[in-house]
Order: sequence, then structure tokens, then C-alpha cells
Amino acid sequence: MATVWKSTNQKSTDQATNKTISRAMLSSWSRQQKLAMIAGFAILGLLVFVNACSKQSSKSALVAVSSPASTPSTSAVAPVPELAATAAVQPVPTKKTPKKRPANVTYSDANSGILFLYPRKFALISSNRDQPHNAAVGDVPMNFVQPGGVAVATVALPDNSYPGTDFGSAFFNVNVNRNVSEEQCEHFAFVDASNADGEPVDAEKVKIGSTDMQMTSDFSGTASQQSETQYYHSYNNGACYEYVLGLGTEGFATEGGIKHVDRNEVFGKLEKILTSVTVKANPVEPEHVAEQTGAGVAIGKE
Repeated sequence: MATVWKSTNQKSTDQATNKTISRAMLSSWSRQQKLAMIAGFAILGLLVFVNACSKQSSKSALVAVSSPASTPSTSAVAPVPELAATAAVQPVPTKKTPKKRPANVTYSDANSGILFLYPRKFALISSNRDQPHNAAVGDVPMNFVQPGGVAVATVALPDNSYPGTDFGSAFFNVNVNRNVSEEQCEHFAFVDASNADGEPVDAEKVKIGSTDMQMTSDFSGTASQQSETQYYHSYNNGACYEYVLGLGTEGFATEGGIKHVDRNEVFGKLEKILTSVTVKANPVEPEHVAEQTGAGVAIGKE
């Protein structure tokens, strides 16, 4: 019996001891497990925090990188009001005023070397074939002592230049004769014969601008038509140049309120053209001009 008790007691003691050890081990493992779990949670929390910070940094980086890309769209929209404002303040373009044409026109002829100015409102007739024609006078003859004269150009005043007067026509023309010597150029085929005793009036030497010229005049007419013509000669480039200033009147100035035109005023306009005349030193030979123009007609140039 004693032996049996002892064995049972020993067994109980062993079991108690094992339970104590198991509890102690369990109790000890639980603390470690808790520490491990706490450490795991702490590490997990740290990882979550680091991950969150990393995501936040990535977002900031993305925002920083994407910001320049969004700038163009902003700048693309911004100029619209600027353009509108610029368009609003731009001044209204003013109409261009047309340039006024000069009052005078330049005429030049390569064949004769003649160049002169005449009013734009005057009519230009340039030809080496046709003689100038005065409506109130008829054909106006050249006044060279030798044949061979060539008409270069004629400028005529408008027919309505002097309304209410007996003005018929007025003109300025240029003729050239290469068959006349310098001495012959000082003379005229006909001279003024309007003096009281009917004797011819000798030509007189005059200075037009800087050029010395010989001058004579002629007057003729009827009761209803009168003509007065002035001839000027000068020698240049081996040729005799003749300048003709003419005035023709028609009608009866004493009837119907018609007045006599101021002859001095008319000739004053024609003399301004004569004063502007220049002759080039080396004119083109006539045959060369004929080849270029076909008809030998000199055209006035503005």
C-alpha cells in the first residue's frame, strides 16, 4: 500500500511539476510573443509611415514635374485677352492721301537734245512731220533762211484758257534745222514789217535765261482774226534751234461784251516755257531715233 501511494504521489508530483513548467514556459512565450507582436506592429507601422511619406514625396515630385507641362496651356490661353487688348488700342489706319502730281511736265527729245518744262494742263503735240497749226491763225511757217527745218514739239494752251475774251489759241513750238550755219542762224527768212513806214524791223539780240538768242516778231490779221508770232533762234550742236511763241485772237472784241485778251499775260506764260529750255550736248542722230521709234515721233516724258 505504501509503495502504491508513493508511486501515485510521485506521479502527481511530476504532473504538477510539468504543469508548473508548462505554465512558466507558456507564460514566458506569451511575453516574448507579445514583444514580437509589438515589435512587428511597430515595424509595420513604420513601414506604413515610410510608405505614406514615399507616396507623398512621389505626388509632390509628380506635381513638380507636371507643373511645367501645364504652364504652356496657361500661357496659350493668356495671350487671348492680351491680343484683344492690343487690338482694342490699335489706332484706326488713316486713308493715304494721294500724292499731288507736279504742276509742270518735263518734255525731252533724244533726237534734238531739247528739254523743257510746260504746265500739265497744256496740250503737247510732238512730231517731226506735222507743222504746228493755230486755230485762229492757220499754219505757222518756220522762219529759217534755208530749207530743211524739222518740227520737234508744240505745246498749246487750252481753248478755254480765257473765257469772255477774244482769245483763240496760243502755242509754243520748237523747230530744228541742221542745214543752217551758225552765221545764218542769226537771220530770219522774214522779219517784222509792222513799223510805221513799212520797212522791215531788224532782228534783235536778247538773252533768255543764260542763252543769247536772236529774236524777231510778225503780226498779221483781219478784222475778225489776228495773229502775233515771236521767233527766237540759237545755235547749238551744229544746228539752228527755232522757238516760236504764237497768239491768235478771233471775233470782234467790241461786241457782245467780249474783251481783248491780255497779250502780255499770254506771252508771259509762253516765255516761261522758253526760259526752261535746255539743249543736251550730244543728241542722238536722227536715223537712230527713227529706228527706235518707227515714226520719228518724240514723246514727252513726265
